[in-house]
Amino acid sequence: MEEIIKFFRENRGYARMKELKQAGFHTRKIKQILVLGKIEKIKPGLYRLSDMYGIGEYSQSFIDVCNSMKRGIICLISALEFHQLSTINPSKVYVALPNSDKQNIIEYPPVNVFYFRERFYDLGIEEKITKTGIFKIYNAEKTICDMFRYRNKLGEDLALEGLKNYLKRKDADIVKLREYAIKCQVKIVMLPYLKAMMIE
Repeated sequence: MEEIIKFFRENRGYARMKELKQAGFHTRKIKQILVLGKIEKIKPGLYRLSDMYGIGEYSQSFIDVCNSMKRGIICLISALEFHQLSTINPSKVYVALPNSDKQNIIEYPPVNVFYFRERFYDLGIEEKITKTGIFKIYNAEKTICDMFRYRNKLGEDLALEGLKNYLKRKDADIVKLREYAIKCQVKIVMLPYLKAMMIE
């Protein structure tokens, strides 16, 4: 059992059933430590150590999602919270996939999937490296613009909250924000609010 746990730790806490079998671990032993709660099933064929360490709960969920959905990018309300642009704590992880990517939706953690066109999907991706894994997320400027793109579905109030909080930051980059507004095709909608808030 300790050898299996060691294998997980050497792989940043994650392992696929295929990798475990290739390493010589019997299925019976893997099921045994699963029952004992030493590992957790994220989706069929993918497991992680239960005692993940050194990372916040929401970031761990992001890592789980990005391990299970290889092209998944943390987006919208989840990204808004990560960048401390909203106090909303969503019950699901908001994740973007390219429009052409139709893959199985994972069971855990619960996700809310949005399919982005390629020209929106590829913009503003950041990679966050932690002790227990890596996840990809849109930067603050792209996130605000995405919130305006989905304002009718997610609520204009959230988009405005994100914009207002962003403008309070010392590292706010108005030029960069305008560039993303153009690329995300929300310039006409967002700029009047941006101008009004900068005057306040």
